[in-house]
Amino acid sequence: MKRLDVGKLQDHLGYKFKDVGQLERALCHTSTVASPKMQVEQTYQRHEFLGDRVLAVVVADMLLKAFPKADEGELARRFNGLVRNETCADVAREIGVGPFIRLGEGEAQAGGRKKEAILGDVCEAIIGAVYIDGGLDEASKIVTRYWEKRMLDWSGPLRDPKTTLQEWVQGNKLPPPVYSLMERTGPDHAPEFTLKVKVPSLEPAVGKGSSKRIAEQEAARSMLIREGQWNDDQA
Repeated sequence: MKRLDVGKLQDHLGYKFKDVGQLERALCHTSTVASPKMQVEQTYQRHEFLGDRVLAVVVADMLLKAFPKADEGELARRFNGLVRNETCADVAREIGVGPFIRLGEGEAQAGGRKKEAILGDVCEAIIGAVYIDGGLDEASKIVTRYWEKRMLDWSGPLRDPKTTLQEWVQGNKLPPPVYSLMERTGPDHAPEFTLKVKVPSLEPAVGKGSSKRIAEQEAARSMLIREGQWNDDQA
């Protein structure tokens, strides 16, 4: 497999790899190889698995230090907003990862370098690669560099709509909410999902978003607003 020219990406990242092969592997999507065994050995799957855990530890530590008076619920909501795939994809775009991702021909033609899911996965894989190559201190520097400002500037709700809806229906002795996909539209690199949430004895509510998770949150938010249980200004 031809080596990737990742010199510029290392400059963008702010880290120089001792073993550049770790970075190259973090950029290789499963579509580049056919064999399941080769996917495990040559693509970013294992690096992503590791990077996800490293990111979680570093972000949790950052939050504890930055918000010493926050309770567990607030910390969890801030944490979820920072480690979700959409945030990782946003970081990947800031670093300029897209052009360096190695994809199979079909995935490349389908706009894979712009797909949020792939960008988020590769971002986590790069963190894993830095951890393998330079240890936790170097990985922490990368996470701090790109996540600290997001942590401090984050303006998302401190309440999570899905969790709030779950707690509210439980408090009213209702069955748990059930989410179902109604429609998926748009191209592969920019999909839009429409989901419905149902709770017995209540009218269903609908939400839309660029991922199923976002659409579920929007559906839950819509139901809570209608029932007078959610105010974005107070969330």
